Amino acid sequence: MKLALVKSFVLSLTVGLGTLSATAQALEFPPFPEVTGDKVSADDDKDYVLKFGIGLAPESAQYRGVEYFKKIVEERSNGKITVRIFPSAQLGDDLQMTSALQSGTLEMTSPSTSPLVNMEPKLAVFDLPFLFDNAQQADKVLDGPTGQQLLKKITDDNNGLVALGWSENGYRQLTDSKGAIVTPADLDGLKVRTMQNPIHLDIWRTLGANPTPMSFAELFTALDQGVVGGQENPWITILSSRFNEVQSNATETNHVYTPFITLMSARYWNRLPEPYKELIQDASTKMGVYERQVSRDMNDQAKAELKKEGLEITELTPEQLKAFKQKVQPVYEAYREKIGEPIFSSVMKDVGRDQAN
Repeated sequence: MKLALVKSFVLSLTVGLGTLSATAQALEFPPFPEVTGDKVSADDDKDYVLKFGIGLAPESAQYRGVEYFKKIVEERSNGKITVRIFPSAQLGDDLQMTSALQSGTLEMTSPSTSPLVNMEPKLAVFDLPFLFDNAQQADKVLDGPTGQQLLKKITDDNNGLVALGWSENGYRQLTDSKGAIVTPADLDGLKVRTMQNPIHLDIWRTLGANPTPMSFAELFTALDQGVVGGQENPWITILSSRFNEVQSNATETNHVYTPFITLMSARYWNRLPEPYKELIQDASTKMGVYERQVSRDMNDQAKAELKKEGLEITELTPEQLKAFKQKVQPVYEAYREKIGEPIFSSVMKDVGRDQAN
């Protein structure tokens, strides 16, 4: 049943843009957890409206997470706080919405960490290749002292932002039309579309590919016309964008794991009574835990559907994966100083290695 729902959903997407038609059918998401905790009130008895802008569409795990945030905040505040969700980049891309928080024209957003590295270079730690062996390691970093230290630093930098929690965009996978990619040598000369991110570009150069930054909106046509021979995105994005129609093969590389970071405008935060600040912090934390569950469930469904539709998916053996990890070690040393201490070493310790190897 779930796979049929996925297929119904993705076929109604606008190719390349990730937007939905009016007849799109939703995925069968995991149910919302029960809202727990006491009702919260404030002495000022004011009503508050909180606009929450996100980049992804209503059928995404990100949107589902924000819906749960809305449910918690509105129920526990007895409706004194109203949350209005603006999906599909209606209010701008990640950088534009983050800037709107800083200027006080938007209350909340949840951008990917990758576009924010110029503002906070330490966030580049999440762009390091093959950083997390599994989702449990990612959770350990995000929910543990290291992740909390990063949130505190962003808040304490006094740049107009309050950092409240983590959710996820997830693992990125490789697709191509060359054939099965099982060794770094198989990537030689392959033009791979990437985001405009210095670490991502260096990852693919180091592996021997020819990384080609390109707008996501142009990608489907570029693949179809052979302008680029491959691309990398999470399974759900590959499915929803119909890249399997213009790519014959995929490799489950899990080469980069990207979090979303939950941010609030400091101007808005400072207006809130203390009980509401505590409520929003609690709701942000619970949203992150639930959104990650939804994200992982959706990507499992998407991978299965892609296989069903004929995409040849290669799952690397541990030895094959080790060859890719060893090949990209220079990227770690190149960015260690830029990321800085103690974050770099803390993350390495959290994932069970004192140094990247």
